[in-house]
Amino acid sequence: MQALWINLAGLAAIVLTVWWFWLAPKGRKPQTVRVDEDLEIRVKDGVYEPERVHIPEGREAVLRFRREDASPCAEWVLFPDLEVSAQLAVDKITEVTIPATDAGEYPFHCQMQMYRGTLVVE
Repeated sequence: MQALWINLAGLAAIVLTVWWFWLAPKGRKPQTVRVDEDLEIRVKDGVYEPERVHIPEGREAVLRFRREDASPCAEWVLFPDLEVSAQLAVDKITEVTIPATDAGEYPFHCQMQMYRGTLVVE
């Protein structure tokens, strides 16, 4: 009987962990902005700010990331659909060049997919 309770507690801990990191609402409305020369995407406290970034279709764009979180998870930003990735230095701006691409929404995230954002090409 004791083993059953231990297993149930372990299962509950797994479910809670999955919900907390991947399924829980962040409790705030996602920011949406267009890229301009002054825009910095902050990497801090488990989120990208802004979470939705708009760029023009058919033109190369440069995104500027400022990593303020020393967590190892925040070290990389990946754009899997565009085959673009970059290692982000702590407390420095890292420029990530996005090639000219077709209209659509392209997710970006850290290597563990805990930090998530969307690149909107229009």
